[in-house]
Amino acid sequence: MTATMTQAMVVPAEAAEVVGLPSGGAFTLLADASDTAGALGANRLTLEPGRDGARPHYHALSTELFYVVDGEMEFLLGERVTTVAKGGLVVVPPRLPHAFGAVPGTGADLLIVLTPGIERFGYFRQLGRIAHGLEPFDGLLPEQERYDVHFVEAVAWQSLRGSR
Repeated sequence: MTATMTQAMVVPAEAAEVVGLPSGGAFTLLADASDTAGALGANRLTLEPGRDGARPHYHALSTELFYVVDGEMEFLLGERVTTVAKGGLVVVPPRLPHAFGAVPGTGADLLIVLTPGIERFGYFRQLGRIAHGLEPFDGLLPEQERYDVHFVEAVAWQSLRGSR
């Protein structure tokens, strides 16, 4: 029998864990899969101007939703790069390679929801340690299945973001 949520979940702002990034941005951890009986996972990501949010990757099991709360973002969606401004929504189906980052000169604030949920708070904590130079990125590679984050090469993204 699959567990289901039986009560509403409320996460006051002051109760959310914040994983700071050295550039001044942060992951705010709102709901992990275990908090929602696997229904979803949710976090907020703030990025400083021009900063990358994620390398090219895909999720084998989940759909990912991005709502741009503020600022302007560049998204890699398959082979296409598109810009999405404040108030815009992006929904990425399973297995579609994607990446994202703040537009140069503009910071960004994103609400990100992954459904069904995967336990990923550990992933965001590890990304924070990597960003601070405390761990190598390669340490994430053995965790791709666990976190349903499968890294890929993307020439279009590298051409756009790597040249800056």
